[in-house]
This record gives sequence, structure tokens and C-alpha cells, in this order.
Amino acid sequence: MSRPAAAWVLGLAVVACTDGTDVAPADTDTDTVAEAFVHDPLSTPATPTLDPSAFPEADSCVTCHPDHVAAWRTSAHAHAMTDPVFRRLVQVRQVDFAGQQDPFCLQCHSAIATRGGEIVPGFSFDDLSPVALEGVTCVSCHKVTGLQRTWNSGHVLDADAPMQGPIDDPAPNAFHTSAASPLHAEARFCGGCHDVVEVSGLPLERPYQEWTTSPAAEAGTPCQSCHMPARTGMAAVGGTEREVHDHRFVGVDLPLEDVPAAERDARRADVLGLLHTAASLTVDAPPASRAGDQIDVVLTVDNRIDAHNLPTGSTFNRQLWLEVVATDADGAVLYATGTLDDRGDLRNYWSTLDPYGDHDLITLGAAFTDAHGDPELFPWSAEELTSTALPPLHDRTFTVFVPTTPTTPGPIAVRARLLFRQLPPYLLRELGLSDALPFLEVLTVDEATLTVTLEGAPE
Repeated sequence: MSRPAAAWVLGLAVVACTDGTDVAPADTDTDTVAEAFVHDPLSTPATPTLDPSAFPEADSCVTCHPDHVAAWRTSAHAHAMTDPVFRRLVQVRQVDFAGQQDPFCLQCHSAIATRGGEIVPGFSFDDLSPVALEGVTCVSCHKVTGLQRTWNSGHVLDADAPMQGPIDDPAPNAFHTSAASPLHAEARFCGGCHDVVEVSGLPLERPYQEWTTSPAAEAGTPCQSCHMPARTGMAAVGGTEREVHDHRFVGVDLPLEDVPAAERDARRADVLGLLHTAASLTVDAPPASRAGDQIDVVLTVDNRIDAHNLPTGSTFNRQLWLEVVATDADGAVLYATGTLDDRGDLRNYWSTLDPYGDHDLITLGAAFTDAHGDPELFPWSAEELTSTALPPLHDRTFTVFVPTTPTTPGPIAVRARLLFRQLPPYLLRELGLSDALPFLEVLTVDEATLTVTLEGAPE
């Protein structure tokens, strides 16, 4: 089961035709992709197309935009280059591929560094410029002047351009020129990095593509409406009151490193707020059953998101599953699925203690298989990605069967939970990041309970 862990970085691969034109991922020719494996004229150019020193750091924005910068600093965008899992993936990948594929993951995590020539084979994070280490920093978005494709770092960056944003009438100021950019308020702006296609042409992450056929798209509701909600405030200190947007870019990831408790609590509240509106769980069963009969428990998961699948993004990493536990009147467990082994893993193929031990395990997400149809951990050697994610505003029903005996004491209590975890523990162990395991949390999306009376059961 142990494989070269660096291959995970291919989840941020560059895939484009060699002329940089916008061809839909599904139309990308595998041979053409292989030729552009390391260098892409837009996002991983063979020679630098910009100067990183021409892009100001976030600190230069604080004086006029303190709230925006403070919010950004707590976001995953700000940690795009410092996240320990990301760094370990890059470092191990460097060994596996002798540094020749180093630009792959960096093309989204630090577009300025990648296009600016800082990401050379065998680069060290310690040698990168401060603006490169800021990851998806202020100017990574506000210096975007166009979009060539809606996947794999498709943005056009221009250090000399005015600061771009969705405000129609930006106020003149002495620090920089500003320009209105409708693109920044459109869902495709997010697709430029958040949709990812493997070098083989295998789509890995496709929240924007999901959005294009969603009820949210039909209603004209972009990604920003949830992940950058609007409020009334000042775009800059001393400015007029107007509509501004949250720059925390709330998603579903919590820091896998030690951060101040107040920051972790705030991030957790944001994540839970998002998860609790994302889905609902209902559980149903006959109100009464005869002792000795099987109890059919029906569970329904409803994706309440109108914009994308549940889950979305790197669904091959995400873990969303149903835990169902049924106990008798004495507290004895009659049935359980979705429980964890002693190492914290689900009891599926990747459990080292109880592989395939949970025959009824119900998961929503995606999984790789190789050319032989066997489970595969890494995208680069995957032949197929099979998804069980729920489309927007769809539901799915599952049935589990709770056994009883003529002597089972009733009533029967059934507790069901829809649980989420951003990464599986076995991946962290594979990467040598066991120190991050204490920060990996299982979060409850929704839960439901019911009681079934047993007729003829002993008192």
C-alpha cells in the first residue's frame, strides 16, 4: 500500500494545449498534455514571464485595507505555501521526479513565484521571496486581468495593471490605480484555479464545472456569494460605505498545525457554519418491530447546496460518511457502520488494522482505481476516478439492517451521523506527518436519532 507520496502533488497539475488556448479539459489530448508536462506557456512557462519583485506583499495593503488583510491572513489562501501537508507533498515529489515536475503544484499555490522563475527544479521553500511564500496573496487575485482557461491556473497576471476588483466606481487614491473588473465577481474566476485536471486528462477537481449546470448557475449566483459573502463596509479606510466582501474565503479545511486557539475556534465556527447548511440527514424505521426480526433503517442524505456537488473539490481526499449505531435497552451494540479503527481510519481498503472490515460503509466522495481496477491512492497512476458525490439539491437514500434476537431487550435506539473529515489519517502517516494527526478533526454535518419498540422483547 505504501507508494511514492509525492504523486499527490499531481492534483495541481498543469494541463493545457501547447499554445495556451482555452480548450475544455474533456477535449485535452493526452499526448499533447504529456508534451506540456513540465512547462505551460501561461502557468508554468519555460522562461519567466513576470518579475516577482514587481508584486507588493500583503503588508503594503494593511494601512488602507486592514480588515481585508486580517481576514485573508486566516484563510487557506494565505496558508497555501505554508501548509505542512502541501510542503511535504512537494518535498517528496521532488525526490520522486528529480525536481522536474516542481512547478506543477506551485502554479496555483504561488502563481507569482512559478511564472516569475522562482520554482526551478529542486527549489527550496527557504529560498523563495516573501511574496512567493504568501501563496494566494492580495495581488494574486487583484492583478488578474483576464482568464485563458477555467482550470489549472488559467488566470492572466499583470504587475503593471491597475488593481482589479468588482467595484464599479473605485475611488481614486494616491497609492495605486484601480479598475472595475466584472470577471472578479464571476464564478469562472474561481474555476481558474479550483478546477484541476490530471496530466493524463483525468478530471480531479471540478467545482466550477459542477456549478455551470447547477441551479445556482441558472439563478446567476456565483461561488463568491457563499465563499465571499457581501456586507456593508468600507473598501478602504476613510472610504464610503458600500458593498464589500469577506476575504476569509471560508471552506472546509482547518489548520493541521498549531495556531492560536482563538484563530482555530473562529475557523472551526466558520467551517461548521458552512457544513451545517450543506446537507441534512433523516432516519426512518418502523416505530415497532417484533423481537427476533430485522429492523430496516432508511437514511436519506440531502445535498442542500445549489451550486456544486456534496462533497466537491478534492473529493479523493475528503471523507464524508455515515455513522450508524444501534443499541438495545442495555446499551449493547447490535449494529454499527462508519466507526473508526484504533488508528482513526475508516474500515475500508486503506485501513491497516481492519481492511474492508466495514461491509456496509457508506461514503460520499471519490476514489481512484488503477488500470487493473484496484484501489489507487495517487492521481498520477490512476486510470479512473469514481464519484459517489451528490449533485446540487439532490438526495440519496440508503438502507441498513439491524438484527435482533427473540431475547434482545427493547427498545432499540438508533443514532445516525453524517460526518466529515478534510483528510484521512492514513495519508498523513504516509507522508510522515503523524504530528498533524491531533489537529485532524471529525466534524458532524448533521445527525438524527430514532427509537424502535420491540414487541415480545423481554422486560
